[in-house]
Amino acid sequence: MAPIALDYRTAFDHAPIGLVMSRQRQIVDCNQQVLAMFGAQREQLVGQSFQVLYPTHDEFERTGARIIASLDKQGWYADDRVMKRVGGTHRGELFWCHVSGRALDPSEPHAAGIWSFQDLSSKRKLKVEFTAREREIAALLIDGLTSKLIGKKLAISPRTVDVYRARLMRKVGAATTPELVNKLLLG
Repeated sequence: MAPIALDYRTAFDHAPIGLVMSRQRQIVDCNQQVLAMFGAQREQLVGQSFQVLYPTHDEFERTGARIIASLDKQGWYADDRVMKRVGGTHRGELFWCHVSGRALDPSEPHAAGIWSFQDLSSKRKLKVEFTAREREIAALLIDGLTSKLIGKKLAISPRTVDVYRARLMRKVGAATTPELVNKLLLG
């Protein structure tokens, strides 16, 4: 058996986490983990907008705006969000995903970036049907944000956040916010 080449391409392709390089929210390259996670063939993702990985166009747009608003000074960003499988036997399935990465130029957040994707579906199941906005608010509640901070991030009133939180609590059968977060985390 020939020795395995240890170069950057090998490291990228065989990393234990999904990796994507992007320009202007278009997928320039991705590794095998991303293809497996999203049930996709390379040609279904490379050259495509990240939008193909989102449940709705609105979620894609709002996440892009949230990234711009939340980047730190070095261009880093991370969150948990609901994504959509592109192909395979689970095509169209929604799942929780941890996304982290950085914009290479923080002054132009979407110009070029490196992003990691981690499938959280083995730990966190989507057993209840949520609207796009409910998924967004659920992700921010999991991050520990208050209604006021969620409202600020999403440009809605804290009262509107409370209405969505109440809906989420009814849907999952939670009596308190900590119980809601726990149920969201455990699936």
